[in-house]
Amino acid sequence: MLETPLELAATLGQRIKARRLGMNYTQADAAARAGVAYRTWRRLESEGKASIEDLVRAAIALRCERDLAALFPEPAATSMDSLLQQQRAAQAAAPKHRLRAPSSRASS
Repeated sequence: MLETPLELAATLGQRIKARRLGMNYTQADAAARAGVAYRTWRRLESEGKASIEDLVRAAIALRCERDLAALFPEPAATSMDSLLQQQRAAQAAAPKHRLRAPSSRASS
């Protein structure tokens, strides 16, 4: 079932509140951790209204920042060329792991 933007925002506000309560933060604590005004935090929870920056700050304060990346996934590849291009971009963005040489100590 499709929800209106207002319904989605209100649901998100309720989920933020539930997460905050689960972490035993007061609204004032959460607002301070997020670096937003108390009034902004109240509005975020009660109406689901905030700027994108405030939403990101709330996600970080509630330790949900990784979940933000999943909000807008890359579209599926429509051709083999675009699939290969996406794979190359993902490899280039991936952190490089350094391999260590095996220890020269002999085990006794």
